[in-house]
Amino acid sequence: DRVGNLVIRKSASKGRENSMPVVLQAHVDMVPQKNNDVVHDFTKDPIVPIIDGEWVKAQGTTLGADNGIGVAAALSILESKDIVHGPLEVLFTVDEETGMTGAFNLSEGFINGKVLLNLDSEEYGEIFIGCAGGINAIATFNYKKEIVDKGNIALLLELKGLKGGHSGVDIHLGRANANKLMNRFLWNAEHFFGLRLVYFNGGNMRNAIPREATALVTIPKHFEKDFLNSVNSFEQTYRDEYSSVEDNISFRATRAELPKYCIDKHTTGNLLDALYAIPNGVIRMIPEMPDVVETSTNLAIVQTNENNIQVVSLLRSSVDTAKIDLCNMIESIFDMALANTTHEGDYPGWKPNFNSPLLRTMKEVYSSIHNEEPKVKVIHAGLECGIIGAIFPGIDMISFGPTIKYPHSPDEKVEIKSVGLFWNYLLKVLERL
Repeated sequence: DRVGNLVIRKSASKGRENSMPVVLQAHVDMVPQKNNDVVHDFTKDPIVPIIDGEWVKAQGTTLGADNGIGVAAALSILESKDIVHGPLEVLFTVDEETGMTGAFNLSEGFINGKVLLNLDSEEYGEIFIGCAGGINAIATFNYKKEIVDKGNIALLLELKGLKGGHSGVDIHLGRANANKLMNRFLWNAEHFFGLRLVYFNGGNMRNAIPREATALVTIPKHFEKDFLNSVNSFEQTYRDEYSSVEDNISFRATRAELPKYCIDKHTTGNLLDALYAIPNGVIRMIPEMPDVVETSTNLAIVQTNENNIQVVSLLRSSVDTAKIDLCNMIESIFDMALANTTHEGDYPGWKPNFNSPLLRTMKEVYSSIHNEEPKVKVIHAGLECGIIGAIFPGIDMISFGPTIKYPHSPDEKVEIKSVGLFWNYLLKVLERL
């Protein structure tokens, strides 16, 4: 279609011509994340996969199992001459990770099937029948440039070594957010050392918990020793507070060339106050499913540009009214800080249907393989099913997949055994449908 989504149709295997048409769906993009010490250009360098025990991972980058496994499974079914199935439509969507552009631009009639298998979940043995919706809150701080005091020195602050992860499925793990930790130090240093901010950059993907942040600052020279001691103290504080979830936090300050200009003091204060105040992490769990997050927010990106600083938070909720309330909460904070707030990329959640015929079939097939029922779940992440369901009302959908750990981070890995189990389950479901 016009945005690059692709549908490939395959006729039914012999004797299955009258079976219901089934749509297999996966997205073709991945989240490009790498460790700070890895040289890698995602626009041209190949991912380097390695086997690590029972897992496949990549050397210092995201692997792309999210959603490469789903794409590979669908392509294998298209290529096969002996898999039993009814009429198939394989739908490959684009730009899922950067705003679900492909799903949003699907048009009526592009697919015809009334049953859809989304191959984009990340725990074998779990099948998903609902997901959270999301929206980006984008705040823009316009600033003026002020001449740096010649009696100041410049210091480059680097915070790295955090685990990061998926801002939906990993948000309940309580991992550190690099933007929040960096801002915590900057806010204190602005109050105690007369810090002036030149730039603050952290995170680069709205749906990834930021792992690294940098800031260039100036301070009066006579504060240098106390400032460096404070950096060391904050590093230890962060390590102590996150000792059970983070094991490699690094916070360093090094001398840098004194710049000519810095961000004006008023805007710096407003920015740091706002970033300190806005919520980050889990806001509420689902009362009926207390182990599942209902509403959350991720302070994903802080980016300093030539004349402004842009702050992006991704807000998620499986309850639309709660998502709107969170939008209002964050906008009110940025309003008080004199920033301009906009909202983009709003996408709907996927309301669970516990009476789905497809759900009944998939539970039966799973039980026939494993002698136990699968776990039926709602995921706190943005699956394309919510958008697809809005465009194609009445379509019956399930999302499932092999076990993938730490997607959207360089620690991403897929369990080898689970890929085989997922493949076998998918084939038996197609045969049954």
